[in-house]
Amino acid sequence: MPAARRVRRISFTRNSATVLLPLPGPPFTRVGPDASTAHMTRLLTERYPEFRSIDLDVRDADGVDSLWGRHAREIELVVHAAAQPSHDWAAREPQTDFAVNANGTLNLLEANRRHAPGASFVFISTNKVYGDTPNRLPLEELDTRLELPEGHRYHGGIDTSMSIDASMHSLFGASKAAADLLVQEYGRYFGMPTVCLRGGCLTGPNHAGTMLHGFLSYLMRCTVAGESYRVFGYGGKQVRDNIHSADMVEACIAFHRSPRAAAVYNIGGGRESNCSMLEAIEICQRIAGAELSWELDDAPRRGDHRWWISDLDEFRADYPEWRIRYGVEQILREIYEFNAERWAAPVS
Repeated sequence: MPAARRVRRISFTRNSATVLLPLPGPPFTRVGPDASTAHMTRLLTERYPEFRSIDLDVRDADGVDSLWGRHAREIELVVHAAAQPSHDWAAREPQTDFAVNANGTLNLLEANRRHAPGASFVFISTNKVYGDTPNRLPLEELDTRLELPEGHRYHGGIDTSMSIDASMHSLFGASKAAADLLVQEYGRYFGMPTVCLRGGCLTGPNHAGTMLHGFLSYLMRCTVAGESYRVFGYGGKQVRDNIHSADMVEACIAFHRSPRAAAVYNIGGGRESNCSMLEAIEICQRIAGAELSWELDDAPRRGDHRWWISDLDEFRADYPEWRIRYGVEQILREIYEFNAERWAAPVS
């Protein structure tokens, strides 16, 4: 299928008048065939009669507008997660990356403005909008991780005061930053209820992790299946916070209950749920009862973060009922329990 015809799946649940974007289907092979969530779409269709899945490319402005027009009275909440998610892939095909991440977002925003301006618009953004600015932090090297000194202003997590300027973002980060600014502008200029949730690593038991995306799921898969894993740079001591998909969904619902115009938050596992690569490897091996075969590539990915932990205080101040319920070990144990039998099965 030519690139121009590939799709992002738009899912519409009629009874709850909610639009969820997207569940990448079979044509979505940019980060590898294992990234397809077609099996999850089939499962949702089987379990929930009210669930509908519609194949529609977010770059198709007329198609998106037509869909919104048909369901305008029913749309209450849009969760926009349609994206090309890989740094490496974006560098190989930047035109498509920008068209999906930036132009696709514009199409969704404009359709929402025309047909359902009062609907909450939640954009799943990324901490990559800050580029490599976090790499300037005065990190200390510990046995298993890089860490900020306790007295540093960002020790509890990085907040939205960090600049997105004068930094290298990767082409993926640049296209997501463009989308992020569009979401803010539609909220601010048109008074629409919009929010950018600048996520750390979003994961969970149904995460289709691959080499280019979804490191916790892919790391556990490699541990269980006996596949080799490559760590890029920083001695494996780079740190990420990890948020379970259920906690992210609860954040979206919290915003929808009390929406604001042009809201922006950093959101991830924060201090409750974070790990370095070395720490994640140790946890995977302990849970799976197997040793991971892995190698260190001394060259980090360009623009990649050495350390990221989200400051959750800004979101909690506005939505005090929300909390992190899953830590890294619980997340990895769920990933293992949901997938180990399938991953360990020999290929027929």
